[in-house]
Amino acid sequence: MARLAQTAGLSDIQQEILSTVRDFVDKEIIPVATELEHRDEYPQAIVDGLKELGLFGLMIPEEYGGLGESLLTYALCVEEIARGWMSVSGIINTHFIVAYMLKQHGTQEQKDHFLPRMAAGDVRGAFSMSEPALGSDVSAITSKAVRDGDEYVLTGQKMWLTNGGTSNLVAVLVRSDEGHPEGTAPHKSMTTFLIEKEPGFGEVRPGLTIPGKIDKMGYKGVDTTELIMDGLRIPADRVLGGATGRGFYQMMDGVEVGRVNVAARGCGVAQRAFELGVSYAQQRHTFGKPIAQHQAIQFKLAEMATKVEAAHAMMVNAARKKDSGERNDLEAGMAKYLASEYCKEVVEDAFRIHGGYGFSKEYEIERLYREAPMLLIGEGTAEIQKMIIGRRLLEEYKFQG
Repeated sequence: MARLAQTAGLSDIQQEILSTVRDFVDKEIIPVATELEHRDEYPQAIVDGLKELGLFGLMIPEEYGGLGESLLTYALCVEEIARGWMSVSGIINTHFIVAYMLKQHGTQEQKDHFLPRMAAGDVRGAFSMSEPALGSDVSAITSKAVRDGDEYVLTGQKMWLTNGGTSNLVAVLVRSDEGHPEGTAPHKSMTTFLIEKEPGFGEVRPGLTIPGKIDKMGYKGVDTTELIMDGLRIPADRVLGGATGRGFYQMMDGVEVGRVNVAARGCGVAQRAFELGVSYAQQRHTFGKPIAQHQAIQFKLAEMATKVEAAHAMMVNAARKKDSGERNDLEAGMAKYLASEYCKEVVEDAFRIHGGYGFSKEYEIERLYREAPMLLIGEGTAEIQKMIIGRRLLEEYKFQG
């Protein structure tokens, strides 16, 4: 077991789960990840293996067929999976956020209908806030839902859906002005709809089109898509929680958990980059000795290891705070910001240690170098995290003059 990024105080069950996941990553993901990534191929065999391990139900309560584990256990599993291939952790993360939102905010009928099949991995979740023109400005959403009898008619275009093609359940945030007078704050007139669809691309149900995969620099294998609604009819009982106007809060609760997940992904990718760097430095020789014996390289390794350790500690702290029932937006924002920035820096240092070979597609570090930037923008950019952190600090340290 590696010395870095250890977590104190885990139960025997948590340690067993993590050990199982780490073995799976070492045997089933790392050997094939780079080849699949270069082909931009969906890792179906890996996903089937994770389904067998029960990871799609990791945090779903036992009464619905899940494992009922904590956010900390989940985050540590994500860290291990991202260490193997970050795209696989993305496949699980979006599913998990939808399951978490259902568990926290769904009606009893919605929980009974979806959660057992989500725990089994038979229903795969995706969620959608962003739109082509708004980026991080969620309050500017223009997609809308209009009531028509016992249904709502949804119209608009959404962007950056992870699992948009492979999922069969999408939680979509739209504007719904029903019952909200003119002048209502934008975030109080938003609703989350639970949209069931067929997996695939094209028109996946009447009024709903998934155009195809967006071609990306990294984060390949997993499908990232647009979603176009044109007269899409959704029954009123598929409003998350049964009442309109609560969607913004429901989504923010899910994203808060998602930020711990992105921090965990950053930790996992940074760990792998450190492993690759420290290994290569002991094998590559210059001037008659391994480059690991040159002080310049040792300084790099020291900085990389310290960043891996610090990011892991902040991620664990944010997860434990959420598990304790406390508000954790400050800790989640800090962990996501630090872990994603440090991940980029550790990957770049490992890339530099590899020298010219880091630029070759034969070496795994080339893939990590393209994957790390996604963490700087996923689940809110670094700048958004700093805004959240700054506002929360001013709340906590309000001047008492």
